[in-house]
Amino acid sequence: MRNTKRLTTMAVLVAIGTLGAQFLWFPAGIAKAYPVQHAVNVIAAVVLGPVPAVMVAFVIGILRFLLGLGTFLAFPGGMFGALLAGLCYRMFERKRSAVIGEVLGTGVIGALASVPIAHVLMGSSAGVFAFVPSFVVSSVSGAMIAAFILSRVKVENMILQP
Repeated sequence: MRNTKRLTTMAVLVAIGTLGAQFLWFPAGIAKAYPVQHAVNVIAAVVLGPVPAVMVAFVIGILRFLLGLGTFLAFPGGMFGALLAGLCYRMFERKRSAVIGEVLGTGVIGALASVPIAHVLMGSSAGVFAFVPSFVVSSVSGAMIAAFILSRVKVENMILQP
């Protein structure tokens, strides 16, 4: 029963992240900011843990790419952010640490990982200084949405981490 609940929660978060990308985005430097993706990353990290959060981010990235709502850059940003948010939450057991983990994971690590991906797969010569501000703006806006949502919900009863 617990696995079914975890899988259902993951599916709902994937749906929210995929649909939210269509309705809520804004230009942020050379990239587009998709704050719903980052909010879902933080919520998944807190409720599900780091590995399922990365899986949710990966599936959202695939769906966004296939639907034309995102690029290859959705993968490193989303996945590193979800992983670091989950690890920070597991380590410190504070929602605020998941928010910080999302911003560092996406804004710094994801931006650094995007440089070679953009160069090889997308033919872009943009460097680190082009990606970091865009990724930070996107992740901060989404992480703040998640912090607001998590502050209004009692998460302790919903946590599905092993």
